Amino acid sequence: MQQQIGIFEAIVLGFVQGITEYFPISSTAHLRVVPALLGWGDPGTAYSAVIQLGSLLAVLTYFYKDLTEILSGTVRALRTGDTQSREVRQFWGIILGTIPIVIAGLALKSTLEAPNSPLRALSVIAVASIVMAALLWLSESLGKRTRTMKGIRVIDGILIGCAQALALVPGVSRSGSTLTAALFLGFQRADGARFSFLLAIPAIFLSGLLELKVLVDEGFSGGVGPIVAGFVSSTIFSYLAIAWLLKFLQTRSTLVFVIYRFFFGAMLLALLAAGLLPDIEPLRQALNLR
Repeated sequence: MQQQIGIFEAIVLGFVQGITEYFPISSTAHLRVVPALLGWGDPGTAYSAVIQLGSLLAVLTYFYKDLTEILSGTVRALRTGDTQSREVRQFWGIILGTIPIVIAGLALKSTLEAPNSPLRALSVIAVASIVMAALLWLSESLGKRTRTMKGIRVIDGILIGCAQALALVPGVSRSGSTLTAALFLGFQRADGARFSFLLAIPAIFLSGLLELKVLVDEGFSGGVGPIVAGFVSSTIFSYLAIAWLLKFLQTRSTLVFVIYRFFFGAMLLALLAAGLLPDIEPLRQALNLR
């Protein structure tokens, strides 16, 4: 953990994590930007990943019935030889769709965790937010929105999983990149979001456990209290965000998030240009600029 975090800060960060993990606006970007705007400093990837476990608990609780059906249906289908059942396709779509982000995460782990990593620069977050806003808008414009979870194929899971790997760059958004890919593939908004949330489960679990090990090795230098407070806060607000977004997408488009992402990225670029946020130096160091 790069900064000492108090209970109040932990609750706020848990709130930010909770509402932005499943909204297509990037939780890692907001966990980087909000503390910077409040003068708290960067909480670091380890703390950010651990409070993501609260988001994991929320999605496991919300989709408990779906997960039970997928697992039991997969076991039943494998026993009967029905390898094309809906549950089997969803299961392998999630498993194989997780591989791209695991490979990319291991390859970029040292870069992402470096104190002056260019990938955590606010300028990179701003550009990523704007680019992904444009792609989300394009997917809304071109996507047919005729497919549902019942017709998902394993290849859909793999393609959406490749999009999920892009979310390692702060500002891209895990739910944003996967929802965008699902819309391009012709899925209805709510069904695309539903699969996006299910696909996130293994990735959040693995990253959270790896970073929890880092905090354990450090002896919880920042104290256990802030970790618990952030975890509980993240769990509550993640659950509320999932429930609200799935209902919202049944009748509304993602335009509000497109507009927000454009505004968010433009605001960051404006603050950086005005010198109100310290960010350019890490990027200059990474590019060997003077």
